[in-house]
Amino acid sequence: MAKVPELFGSMVFNDQTMQERLPKSTYKALKKTIQNGEPLDLSVANVVASAMKDWAIEKGCTHYTHWFQPMTGITAEKHDSFISPSGDGQIIMEFSGKELVKGEPDASSFPSGGIRATFEARGYTTWDPTSYAFAKDGTLYIPTAFCSYTGEVLDKKTPLLRSMERISTEAVKILNLLGKSDVTRVTTTVGPEQEYFLIDKEMYDQREDLIFTGRTLFGAKAPKGQELDDHYFGTIKTRVAAFMKELDEELWKLGILAKTKHNEVAPSQHELAPIFSTTNIATDHNELTMELMKKIAERHNLVCLLHEKPFAGVNGSGKHNNWSISTNTGENLLDPGKAPENNIQFQLFLAAIVKAVHEYQDLLRISVASAGNDHRLGANEAPPAIISMYLGDELGALVDAIIAGKDYKSKGTERMKTGVEVLADFKKDNSDRNRTSPFAFTGNKFEFRALGSSLNIACPNIMLNTMVAEVLSEFYAELEGKEDLDSALKALIKNTFTEHQAIIFNGNNYADEWVEEAERRGLLNLKSLPEALAHYIDKKNLDLFVKNKIYSEQEVHARYEIELENYSKQINIEALTMIDMAKKDIIPAVTSFTRELTDTALSKKALSDAIPTTVEENLIISLSNKLVCFAKKTAELEEAVIKATEYEGNNLAQATFFRETVFAIMQELRAVGDSMETETSAEYWPYPSYAELLFGV
Repeated sequence: MAKVPELFGSMVFNDQTMQERLPKSTYKALKKTIQNGEPLDLSVANVVASAMKDWAIEKGCTHYTHWFQPMTGITAEKHDSFISPSGDGQIIMEFSGKELVKGEPDASSFPSGGIRATFEARGYTTWDPTSYAFAKDGTLYIPTAFCSYTGEVLDKKTPLLRSMERISTEAVKILNLLGKSDVTRVTTTVGPEQEYFLIDKEMYDQREDLIFTGRTLFGAKAPKGQELDDHYFGTIKTRVAAFMKELDEELWKLGILAKTKHNEVAPSQHELAPIFSTTNIATDHNELTMELMKKIAERHNLVCLLHEKPFAGVNGSGKHNNWSISTNTGENLLDPGKAPENNIQFQLFLAAIVKAVHEYQDLLRISVASAGNDHRLGANEAPPAIISMYLGDELGALVDAIIAGKDYKSKGTERMKTGVEVLADFKKDNSDRNRTSPFAFTGNKFEFRALGSSLNIACPNIMLNTMVAEVLSEFYAELEGKEDLDSALKALIKNTFTEHQAIIFNGNNYADEWVEEAERRGLLNLKSLPEALAHYIDKKNLDLFVKNKIYSEQEVHARYEIELENYSKQINIEALTMIDMAKKDIIPAVTSFTRELTDTALSKKALSDAIPTTVEENLIISLSNKLVCFAKKTAELEEAVIKATEYEGNNLAQATFFRETVFAIMQELRAVGDSMETETSAEYWPYPSYAELLFGV
C-alpha cells in the first residue's frame, strides 16, 4: 500500500490537481466560483472539463456520471461514456464544458410529491463546483444538484447550498457590524459520526426480513447482548479489522477524512468518525462512506446494516452531526475562548442558536424523523424525541448569570490530577459530555445526536443553517443603526436567553421527570414520524423556508407528502414481509416441530404407559396455543394492510394508520413469534438466531 499522504485524495480532482492541470487564469476563475459563489463562465467550464477528462482517463475511467441526491434518501447516477465518433469509423474521447455543467436524467420516476406528472420526464442536473469530482470504479463522478424541467427542486443538495448561502450572508452582516470588516464569507462545517452493524453474508441471505427491510422483524433475544459492556471499545475482531482497513484506504483515496474507528455498544456494531469538513462536502462524503461500507463489506463476505434498529433488544445505530460555524479568516464562531463572559461575539451567536432551536424545535425533530429512527428516539440508546439543548456547567452558569444580570467569572481550565506520579496531569475540558441530550455543546461545536444512521445529513443541516440565518437576520435588524451598540448587544443577548431558556436542559434526558418537566416548559414530544411531519407545513415553517428562499411553499408541501408516503411504504413492506415469513416459514416450521413432538409422545406411550410424556405434552400445548394466536395475528395484519389502502389520497391519515394500527399489530405478532422461537428446536426454526447473527463474525 502507498503511504497515506500519497494515497489521500489520489482519486479526487482536488485543488492540488487543478493547480497542476489548469491554466492559471482558469484556476483563478474556478476558485472565485468555489470561494465566493461567483457564476462560472462556459469557456472556463470547457477548459476544466478537458483537464478533468484527461485526468479521469489516466485513472482508468471510460465514463462520467452526474452524481446527485434525489428525494429517495440515497444517491443516483447515470453513466455516459467519453467516446464520440471521429467520422472515420474510429472514436475520440471527448468531454465538454456543457456536459460538465449540465446533465439531463429522466426525472419522472423520482419522488416529486405531486409537483409534476409522471409523463413529464425531463429533469436537469447541474455541477456543484464546491464539491470535488472524483474517480471510482472506472467512472468520473461529478457532484451535482437536481431539479425538474420547470425549476422545482427535486434533491437535497440544492436546498443545502441555499441554506449555506443564507447563513453566510446573515452571519457576515452581523460580523461586519461588530467591526470584523475582513470577514466576507462564513461556512458551516460538519463531522458526521457513522454507526453501523456488520453481520455474516451467508446468515443475512437466509433472512427475508433483512433483505427486504434492513431489520429483523422476528428474532428472540440471545442469551447475551450488550449488558456486560464488553463490546464497546473492545478489541476489534480480525475479520472486522480487515474490513475497516480496506474501508479507510478507499475513503482516503476519495479524500474523505476518516479518522476514528472502534467497536460500539451492541455486539457486531461499530463506528467510523471523520474530521469535520464544509457541510455540503461532508454530506457528499457521508453518502459515499455509506455506499463504500456496503460494497467493501461484500468483499469480506459480510453485510453492512445501516438501518437504525436492525435488532430488537440491543442498541440501534445513529449518526452524530457535529456542527460548527467558521469565517474565511479562520475563526470558529462557536469557540467561547478562555473567558466566554467577555466574548460578546460568542454570546451573540450562542443566543441566536438557542433562540433558533427553541422556535424551530419541530423542524429539528422532523429532520431526523424516519420509520427506522422511530425505534430509537427515547429508547435509552438515543436522545428522546423531545428536542432540548445542553450547554454544560460553564456555559450554563454564564447564561444563568446573564439572565439574572449578575457578573460571572470563568473558572478557567482545571488540571486533572491522577494521583499517580508516572502519569502526567492534563487539562480538563470546560464541561462534561451529556450523552442523553439531542443537541449538546461540546467545546466549540454543537453535536446533534438524534440523527438515524441511514439519514442523509443534508436534512438536519438545511434546518440548522436556515433557522440560525433567520434569527441572525432578526438580530441584525434590531442592532443596525444603534448608537450604543455595546449596550444594545448586551440587552439583546439577555432578552434572548431569558425568553428562550426553556430549551436549555443540562440534566438526564432519559429520566421520566424530564418528560413531565419538558411538557411544563412547552416543549414538543413528537414520538413518531406522522406526529412530527404534521408540523412541517405549519405557517411559521412555511414562512421560514419561503422568506429565506430555501423552498417554495409548493416544494415544502411536496417534501411533506414524499416523507409521509415513504413512511407508509416502508411500514407496508415490513408488514407484507412479516406476513410472508409467518405463512411460508414460521407456521410450517412450528407445525412440523409440533408434529414431531406428537409422534415422540405417541411412540413413548406405545412402548409403555410408564414412560412419562409430560414434557412433550406441555410443549405441544404451549406451541399449539401460540400457533393459533400467531395465525390469528397474521390474519389481523393482512386485514390491516388491506384497510390501509382505504386512506390512499390522504398521506397523513394513511401514515398515522400504519403507525397506530398496522405497526401495533406487527409488534403483537412479533411477540408471539419470538416466544415460539424460544420453544422450537433450532433444527426446525427457519432462520439464523440472534446469537448467530450478532456473534457470528
